[in-house]
Amino acid sequence: MGGPFSSPDEGAEEPCIPTAEEPCSVPERLTRQDLVDYLASGCKPRDRWRIGTEHEKLGFDLETKRRLSYEQIEAVLKGLVSRFGWLPIEEEGKIVGCSLDGQSVTLEPGGQLELSGAPVRTLHETCAETNSHLYQVKSLAEEVGAAFLGLGFDPKWDLEDVPVMPKGRYRIMKAYMPTVGTLGTDMMFRSCTIQVNLDFADEQDMVEKFRVGLALQPIASAMFANSPFRLGKPAGFRTWRQHVWQDTDPARCGNLPFVFDDDFGFDRYVEHVLDVPMYFVYRAAKGGYVNCCGASFRDFMEGKLEQLPGEFPTINDWESHLTTLFPEVRLKRYMEMRGADAGPWRNICALPALWVGLLYDDQAQTEALEMIEGWTPEERDALWKQVPITALETPFRDGTVRDVARRMLVVSRGGLERRGLDEGSFLKPLDAIVESGVTPADALLASYAGEWGGDLDRVYEEWNM
Repeated sequence: MGGPFSSPDEGAEEPCIPTAEEPCSVPERLTRQDLVDYLASGCKPRDRWRIGTEHEKLGFDLETKRRLSYEQIEAVLKGLVSRFGWLPIEEEGKIVGCSLDGQSVTLEPGGQLELSGAPVRTLHETCAETNSHLYQVKSLAEEVGAAFLGLGFDPKWDLEDVPVMPKGRYRIMKAYMPTVGTLGTDMMFRSCTIQVNLDFADEQDMVEKFRVGLALQPIASAMFANSPFRLGKPAGFRTWRQHVWQDTDPARCGNLPFVFDDDFGFDRYVEHVLDVPMYFVYRAAKGGYVNCCGASFRDFMEGKLEQLPGEFPTINDWESHLTTLFPEVRLKRYMEMRGADAGPWRNICALPALWVGLLYDDQAQTEALEMIEGWTPEERDALWKQVPITALETPFRDGTVRDVARRMLVVSRGGLERRGLDEGSFLKPLDAIVESGVTPADALLASYAGEWGGDLDRVYEEWNM
């Protein structure tokens, strides 16, 4: 849930405590324009565009197949520090992550381990970073009798079987999720994703990238579909993880239809975010995370936050609030493409390749916009709802999603070729999926019904990373 360019919540500014020697100065209150300017400050010339890849994985005990305890994960994190030179990140005296050279390894709510990669220039660099990370955590996990699954959703264990990680923000979110949807805790504790973070040149470029990303996100979800099991049996979906997002929290998830309105830009996005209910505000002086569930940032801007009466937000509070929105494409000072299930190493590298090819080349971006021109809000919404079930076989206009995916890959490969960095090979796993029509989920279901004989424990042997 983090990002390679973002600051941790713990960096939020603290209220001043005055003394006789050092009275507090009164900071200027944030204005709406400050919030807009914060997003606009992400605009960068092309030569400063970078790629940030994030990926999560499910740890499991090799003997019992159960999810890892905090103590097992703690051993892996401490090994990263002692053996590979990472710097520890602690909360309430416990290690909950580590950082190194712009990268961070963090714990998701149920102990999923996430790498938020450093911003790098090429796909070769981001894939090398992924390879190094997997070597490190796999070697450390083996020493504590553990391994990792490259799937988008826990195939076997129910919520009560999943350990809760010692992070304050997750306690707040866990309590709030059931009040706004039925599957939010599934998202927190049992799902895993791959994500790529990309830059934009200016407001118009941001708008174009946002529209392409939202419209084509279901197509990417179909290609990466890799979560067909739930509670030890087929779930009836190719990507149950993607379905989970449809009943997590309608206020902060979904397709954002207003992005396609003529007046969309930074200001319109700020208007949306101001009214998305908050989760928390971080204040070390008040013991850490202050539960603000259901309150609006708009009220916070006016000093009307019941939990912090008379207090006004800092820009770090705004940055933190932005991270608690979960649409299919998320805007901060960069853009996050969020629609893919987690998977094996080759798929981790393919996801940034797909979007870099589409959105880091002017001609490819124009062709992608032409692809989605005329798609109606109803069509986009139908894709979002149906793709989790039928993936590439989903009907669309006079063909299927597989046809759109084939065109999407052609455009992306053209964009990568024009970058001139020999990056096209990273699309090969997606070429194979679209050419065969067999998603990772289809391959899993075929194995389950065939050679595994309905024994889902085989997934832990054959699909570990």
